[in-house]
Amino acid sequence: MADLKYYDVIFKPIMTEKSMAMMEGKRYAFYVHPEATKTQVKEAVEKMFDGAKVAAVNTIKAHPKKRQRRGFLAGQTTVKKKAIVTLTPGSKEIEIFEGI
Repeated sequence: MADLKYYDVIFKPIMTEKSMAMMEGKRYAFYVHPEATKTQVKEAVEKMFDGAKVAAVNTIKAHPKKRQRRGFLAGQTTVKKKAIVTLTPGSKEIEIFEGI
């Protein structure tokens, strides 16, 4: 397992209609490092966003898909990992998503 710092764990937020609907229940979706654990994601969110207290973290790993060009196997897409972070009811909202 790689030695990841908290600022290396979260890549970017996921901005889709489904993730925007989850925000009403204080659930946020992020792309994270493929080798990051749930505890590392929890620590990263709490350190990066002031006042955010994490209640639960769910992770989803998207396996790479094979790609081909002109009938030949050309490679595959990269491995992506998503994390859905649920905040506690008394926690502060994450500012990156405000006003969207």
